Amino acid sequence: MDNKILLFIPMYNCEKQIPRVLGQLNDDVCQYLSEVIIVNNRSTDNGEQVVQDYIKDRNFPMKVSLLRNDDNYGLGGSHKVAFQYAMDHDFDYVILLHGDDQGDISNIMPYLKNKEYENYDCFLGARFMKGSQLQGYSKFRTFGNIVYNTLFSIGCGYKVYDLGSGLNMYKVSILKDKFYLKYKDNLVFNYCMVMGQAFYKHKVKFFPIIWREDDQVSNVKMVNQAMNVLGLLWSFVCNKKKFVAEEHRDKVVDAYTAQVVYTNMQ
Repeated sequence: MDNKILLFIPMYNCEKQIPRVLGQLNDDVCQYLSEVIIVNNRSTDNGEQVVQDYIKDRNFPMKVSLLRNDDNYGLGGSHKVAFQYAMDHDFDYVILLHGDDQGDISNIMPYLKNKEYENYDCFLGARFMKGSQLQGYSKFRTFGNIVYNTLFSIGCGYKVYDLGSGLNMYKVSILKDKFYLKYKDNLVFNYCMVMGQAFYKHKVKFFPIIWREDDQVSNVKMVNQAMNVLGLLWSFVCNKKKFVAEEHRDKVVDAYTAQVVYTNMQ
């Protein structure tokens, strides 16, 4: 394996779905991964026990660890925990795969095999581009996302096909200056990343994915979030330098920390 790749799986109240996500890690997938971390953002269900039982029953060829955030940091905050872990342990790349089983890691496998990802800083799964498939996703939500993708494409100056799917890959070297640290800790974190990528001129590539919704529970409050996102985009367009420098978090966190709950390798 040429590159040291970390797979990061954020988890929040998805005990029913997380076994299916871990089940995606077959032998073909595992040969491209150096380590896997499941980051539990203070779930209130039985997800932690489900993950521990799964790891114990499966003979993974690499290190697989369950981490618990020291506070409820939100999805964006869990990203920050994982990014710091990737930097602390000298990984070259980090892959994000949501723990609610809406995405499938097999969609990125062709690019891991041909190493196309090495040409980019941000290699991002997209639900709304040619070749993608949406299952259980309403036409209204699809239309709304395409409109927002268009607005962000205009505002950011590059073609945006998705503002935050559950399957993304980042080069760790671009994370070391922690440009993302002041971004929002909630679901809007990925929107901020899209704008940050534009400002810092990261090399971005989108690839089509299969995305499904069946038994997942959405945490998105659509109307409120839609208005907040438009406000963020307007702020970015008006003054890009100010946007990337200012504080966007509702609550400032000094350090995004987590504890190892269980690991298959000491």
